[in-house]
Amino acid sequence: MTDNERRKDAPPPPRALERDLNQDQVATLRSLEAFGWELKFVRRKLFQPPVAVIFDGDRKKFAVLEADGSLNENPGFEIRG
Repeated sequence: MTDNERRKDAPPPPRALERDLNQDQVATLRSLEAFGWELKFVRRKLFQPPVAVIFDGDRKKFAVLEADGSLNENPGFEIRG
């Protein structure tokens, strides 16, 4: 049986995901990191802007960092567990 899963458990290098964030998003992320939030991944869909997804320290909630730096805790999609 071959392993067709492209996603691996290895985390990206620290701060590597932030290259797709603008200054407002990075500023909000820095503020939230003080409370345990962490940038987990950036969703990149073809012909759409990147979507930065962050998780709280307990990994119970997720949110999206909007382009204006605001936090969207109800982004309209689910995260697979």
